Order: sequence, then structure tokens, then C-alpha cells
Amino acid sequence: MKQAVKAAFSAAEPSVSEQPEATDFANRKLIRPTLARPQARPDGNGDRDERPNRLPSSGQKKASPPEQTHAENFYFQKQMQSKTPMVIRMNDGEEIRGVIEWYDKNCIKVNRANGESNLMIYKAGIKYLYKDEGK
Repeated sequence: MKQAVKAAFSAAEPSVSEQPEATDFANRKLIRPTLARPQARPDGNGDRDERPNRLPSSGQKKASPPEQTHAENFYFQKQMQSKTPMVIRMNDGEEIRGVIEWYDKNCIKVNRANGESNLMIYKAGIKYLYKDEGK
């Protein structure tokens, strides 16, 4: 009886030559499940959400905002093109008046009137800046 049970189990097990080799597993591709799209609602709004700032119900984190909004670039371009007189208040309280000629990631170049020298100012040293309403 014991020999018959052993024979039945040994027949069910694949032999060494029938087992897949380790190289067969290396060629397999990972399959990612597709995420379900929101279904269209009966009121006709489709997949638009009334509260877009809600966290997804699946427990995923909300996406972080973009690092660069380009608002600063737009502001400087507008002031440069119109040659708007600006007042730049430095961190130490000094005020610099002039027109922004050029800017980059770290600094701005200000052309000053009345024969004063032009300045290259680090943005880190600027407290705030605004349009000069006096002119």
C-alpha cells in the first residue's frame, strides 16, 4: 500500500528534465495592472470632478505642484519689454531704482538713470520689488 502511494506521488511530480530552467524566468516581463478610469455620470459631466483637490479614494497621494510655474519669468519679461521703472528693496533696507534690462535664474541687471552705474543684483538679496509710481 505504501509503495502504491509513493508511486502515485512520484508520477505526479515532474522529473528533473521537465522542470523549467532558471533562464526561462529571466525573460519574463512584469505586467502592471491598468487603473480603472472614472465612469461617465448620468448627469452628463463625464469624468469631471466637482472637487478636484480631493485625494483619490484608492489611497494614493496627491500629486505635488510643479516646481516651476514660470510666473516670475513672465513678470520680468513684461517689465523688460515695457521698460517699466522699478524700485527694488534689498534685504538690508536699501532701495535701488531703475529699469530691468536682463535676468537669469540667480540675478537681475538694473539700468539706473541719472548717470549712476548699472547693477547686477543677486535675487537672494532682494526683499521685494515693485513698479515705481513716482515717474
